Formats: sequence, C-alpha cells, structure tokens
Amino acid sequence: MSSTPTTRRSFLARGAVLASVPAIATLAGGVLAEPASADDTLPDYAPIPPSALGPAVNAQGYFVGRVEKNLYWVTDGTYQAAFLTTKDGVVLFDAPPTIGDNLQRAIDEIASANGVSNKVTHIVYSHHHADHLGASSLFGRDVIRVGQIETKRLLARDNDPTRPLPDVTFETHHTLRVGGERIDLAWLGTNHTPDNSYIHFPDHGTLMLVDIVLPGWVPYNSFNLNEDVPGSIAAPAKAMAYPWKHFIGGHMGRLGNRRDIAVYQQYVNDLIDGVKKALVAVDPTPFFAKYGNNAWAGVKTYQDAQVNYAAAPVIKKYTGILAAADVYTASTAFVILESIRLDLGIGSQIHP
Repeated sequence: MSSTPTTRRSFLARGAVLASVPAIATLAGGVLAEPASADDTLPDYAPIPPSALGPAVNAQGYFVGRVEKNLYWVTDGTYQAAFLTTKDGVVLFDAPPTIGDNLQRAIDEIASANGVSNKVTHIVYSHHHADHLGASSLFGRDVIRVGQIETKRLLARDNDPTRPLPDVTFETHHTLRVGGERIDLAWLGTNHTPDNSYIHFPDHGTLMLVDIVLPGWVPYNSFNLNEDVPGSIAAPAKAMAYPWKHFIGGHMGRLGNRRDIAVYQQYVNDLIDGVKKALVAVDPTPFFAKYGNNAWAGVKTYQDAQVNYAAAPVIKKYTGILAAADVYTASTAFVILESIRLDLGIGSQIHP
C-alpha cells in the first residue's frame, strides 16, 4: 500500500543522492540527454478528500488515541493496531511491522498517563498476513497469542520467525477475558483470507475487521487482494450485524463508523452493477477480429473495455467522496468482473 514514514524517508534520501549526480543519464546518438523529471512522467490524481485523513503522526511517526474508555488505537497513517489496557496487563490487537517499536512506545505513553501496566500479556491476531503481524516477535515468547485455527496452520506453513504461532486457537467463536475485560472473537467464513476474524469489543462499542473496509478510501489494488471475492463482498453486512459505533479497519489514518461501511457497500454494489452491464454492453467482436490468433491481446483489450465501462461512472461518482477512487477503482472492477464471471457464472455462454 502507500509508503510508510520510514520508506518515505528512504525515498527522499535516494532522491537527494540522485539530485547531486550530474545530468548525464543517457547517451543518444552521441549527444548527452537530460533525464526526464518525475513531474514529467508521473500521473496526476484527484486530491484526497479531507474526510479521508486522520490525525497527524508525531515526530516518532505514530499517533495513539482513545477509541472508547480503556481501548486505544495506534496508526502510522497507513497501518493500524489497537490495544486494551486492563488491570492484568495490555492486550494488543495485531502488530504491523511498519508501526514496529512504536507499538510499545504508544502503549508506554498511555500507561504512563493513566498509571496502568504497560506490559503486553496477550496479542490477538486478526489474520496471518505479515503486514499486520510482522512485529509480533518484538514482544517475546512470554506473551499469549490468540488466533483462529487456520491462522495457526497458515503461520506454520509460512515459518516466519517474526510471527510466532498462536498459543490459543478457536474455530468459530471464542470469548477472551483478560483483567475483567471481554473480547469476542469470531470466524464467520472466508473473506480477505481464509482466517480473517471479527474482533468485537462489546463494552467499548467497537468492531475490528481488517482489510475489508478502509474507512474513507477505496480498496487497495485489486480489491484488497481478497482471496475470496464473494466472501469479502458479504463481509460488511456481517460486520453491520454487530452493535458498534467505532470501526478499526487495519489501514489508513482514521477510525471508521457505520456510515463508512454503508458508503463502501454502495461503492461495491455500484461496481457490481456496472460489471454486469458491461458483460452485456461491450461487444467482443472488434477486439478478437483485430488480434486474430493472439488470443491474450484480444482478451486483454476486451476486458480493459469492460473494466472501463464499469469503472468510469463509479470513479466519477466517488471522486471527492472516497480517497483514491481514480487510482484503484479499475483494478477492483477487474477482480469483481472475474469473480462475477467465474464464481457466479454470469456472462458465461454455452456454445450451441
């Protein structure tokens, strides 16, 4: 996804080095050619709506804030985690490596201000992906890690020392009680991954569901790289069935709310409607006639036309409403197109 503060700093450092090199990048016909500037080659995109942006990070690159009561969230502007302070220690929810050691710094900051323990006793895994768990090992082996049973199987397969296996697993439902606090964990079917869990804080009016809805933003490239597209499309309705006011989506710089979920659902439904229309309206004949036996060229240009047909009105509708509508909507439209065609069978034709 978008670059982390550390990555941005490394980009800037590399840019400073390159700027100091004389402009002798290429030789063309014996004549020195000036290198093209980034401004000449990079595309322009629509401004980000202010409503999509969260609070500024501090000098160390993170923001930590209260969600409700003793539940807190921490972000670097691109990734999110959460933690619950209790009388018996801290329960951490996910450990993104881009936040890294700032997780403990954020916990220390809150613990110091409130006079509570800063010791992390539990880490709850939302799902197995490294971009959300890759800092788990920073907290040592004495932490109790909790995750869905498939999370443990997938982590054992991946054999990544930065993501220790869960000690406690569950299949469909598990209630975690720590220091007088309650967290309800549920697996309600595959969506983004086979193991993605719903994390509900019933006493804090909050739901955490990672990599499904990114509040204020369209999905990341190729529909968040969702492994189960129909399951991912169905997931927000399952989220809305819970009682909550605050939503932690795992990405970008702000918390979400119920309206964010509703807007996201409408965005996806608009893309689905557009794709279904494109499957009927876009004639494949000229594409395959032009490219003859180059089947992939015919398929690519035909599907590009279908994607453009479906995505163009959605981009227009949501620019200024959802950030980066003009950046990733087309890639999401393609994934939904393929799911509708392959998973649902819409648009398939039986040869007479």
